[in-house]
Amino acid sequence: MENGSTPRSEATGDAGLNGAAAVNGDAAANGHLPLSARLLGVGVRGARSVGKATGIDRAVEVAAEEAIVGAIESEAVERAIARVLNGPAVEEAVQGALESDAVKRALVEAMDSELVDEVWRRLLASEEAQQLVERIAGAPELRAAISAQGAGLLEDIGRTIGKIVRDLDDRFERIVRRIFFRKQRPLPTLNAGFPSRALAYVIDGVFVNLGFTALVALVTLVDNAFGGSANGGSSFAIAVGSTAWVAMGSLYLVFFWALAGQTPGMRFVGIRLSSGRLPLRRGFKRLLGLYLSVVTLGFGFLGVVFRESRRGWEDRFAGVDVVYDERRPDPAPWSRPQPASVVVPAGEPALHVEGAGAGEDQQRDVDGEHDKGAESFAGAGGSDRDA
Repeated sequence: MENGSTPRSEATGDAGLNGAAAVNGDAAANGHLPLSARLLGVGVRGARSVGKATGIDRAVEVAAEEAIVGAIESEAVERAIARVLNGPAVEEAVQGALESDAVKRALVEAMDSELVDEVWRRLLASEEAQQLVERIAGAPELRAAISAQGAGLLEDIGRTIGKIVRDLDDRFERIVRRIFFRKQRPLPTLNAGFPSRALAYVIDGVFVNLGFTALVALVTLVDNAFGGSANGGSSFAIAVGSTAWVAMGSLYLVFFWALAGQTPGMRFVGIRLSSGRLPLRRGFKRLLGLYLSVVTLGFGFLGVVFRESRRGWEDRFAGVDVVYDERRPDPAPWSRPQPASVVVPAGEPALHVEGAGAGEDQQRDVDGEHDKGAESFAGAGGSDRDA
């Protein structure tokens, strides 16, 4: 029967194959291959030789290489790699590696190794590193930044001290007027009080003394170099030195009043002359009033405390007031508002270039008129009260 013959044939084939495999195994073990295996090996070697001779193997290798490169450079592969890199798997793997104790120990051992120390020593001792440090230290941008930082620090300190002294002016005046049973000031004023002026004079005195000390040291050095005596100054030398000190201080005050309308001490405290730069003639008048106030044991300074205009003799002689200098720090470059770009509709004429800053010019004019009005109001009030 057909159904019965088929299994028997398959069984017979399997048995034959197993028997051939056993025979081949025995033959291989004994060092002899069957005829079919030897014929198959000869065919393979022949096909390899034919492929090398005709260049088929090389063509297959090139085609396989191009296929692999094309697959890697394809957009699909790029998208797959991007998805893998942007996915949580890579981030979790990196986070796990960074948090692992093995990685931490490896990094600590690497940083503590002699190889890293040797690399740092060679890097710091190299000429390139020295040249880089010299270029950075000599860069004008770095020097300008350091200078600006130092000047900004002094400005901040002076601004803070100015606010403190301004409050002290009002308190000092209230206390003195209460002691002498004088009427209190009804309205605040822009004119500087006695503590502000006194602190400014003290700071200016420090600068004058430093300059005078340097000058005296230079004169003494020159005198000793030419055989002078170093036993001490005589009464005449002391008188000459005192006169020179007074002259130097006078020139210092008049020079800065004429140059900027305020001395370095006044600028540090935050006060200035209301007239700005003071002409030399009025400057010498103010200096004369200052000396008269000092000679009379401070009698000329009483007007700064008891008069509504806070004017002393030196102010009345020169016809000026000492007012608070409202100093505001310059805004940082990144904090300045950028002008908004104006979109001009099609068909409409564009604005003139000069009209772009009209708002800023108007605001500056308003601020200037406000400051001048406040100063003139204070000055007019003081003049009426003095009269």
